[in-house]
Amino acid sequence: MTTIKAFIKRHPVLTFYAVVFLISWGGFLIAVGPTTGLEVVEIPPGAILSMVAGPVVAGILLTGLVYGRAGFREFRSRLFRWRVGARWYAVVLLTAPLVVAAVTFALSLASPVFLPGIVRTDDKVAYLLFNLAVGLAAGFLEEIGWTGFAVPALRRRYGVFATGLIAGVLWGAWHYLGNVAAAETVRGTLSLSVFLPLILFNLLVGSLLPFRVLMVWVYDRTGSLLVAMLMHVSLTACTFILGPGALAISGMPLLTYGLVLSAAWWVVVAAVAVANRGHLSRQPL
Repeated sequence: MTTIKAFIKRHPVLTFYAVVFLISWGGFLIAVGPTTGLEVVEIPPGAILSMVAGPVVAGILLTGLVYGRAGFREFRSRLFRWRVGARWYAVVLLTAPLVVAAVTFALSLASPVFLPGIVRTDDKVAYLLFNLAVGLAAGFLEEIGWTGFAVPALRRRYGVFATGLIAGVLWGAWHYLGNVAAAETVRGTLSLSVFLPLILFNLLVGSLLPFRVLMVWVYDRTGSLLVAMLMHVSLTACTFILGPGALAISGMPLLTYGLVLSAAWWVVVAAVAVANRGHLSRQPL
């Protein structure tokens, strides 16, 4: 037991992500059960719960094992740190809606297939409330692990940009199994041999990666876990509300939307870097 605990303390980030993927992907595969190929029409609730449980359980478990009671006190302090200035709330709550809305609007001029989900639905109030609830659940639960544990641990060794890249790539990879399971529904006319690598590429270097860099930058400036959670909530909710909507587009339109949105997010990251004269970190390590 002492040897295992010593390994965990020497490699906290590695251990954290190992636990995350074990719980999330293991539980997902168990919940989905045996399938023929990738013929998953509807992902069961148990699979979704297991995915969310991964970062939550890993974050709490590793905080206790690595930092003990002091770690939980520090976690609570960051969670309730809300006095960070109005401008940061504007950044975390408005950036994602503005970028997603701009991309969706621009693409919808070329094809109505890219119209926002809130425009497509008949019951707009129910659609809005449902996706806000999904955003709140995803943001507040997932960030217990991502920003609650992984990002601070990475920041002890790396700068903001490198931390964002590492956390962003692994965040994207974490989503891949769900995309594989839904491939038959959203790949359209694309073959799996084309669709799956493109989706993997989009997840690893696309929207989630630059957005995580921005999240790490905001967290580094505010020190607030609550603010990071709200930024995640904003992204998840507006992806469905202001984006084309869940399962509304498939095949090449889906990939086109992903690539254009990714390019827009990298432009935002570049703009932030230029505005900060290339120094995203609050202070030198």
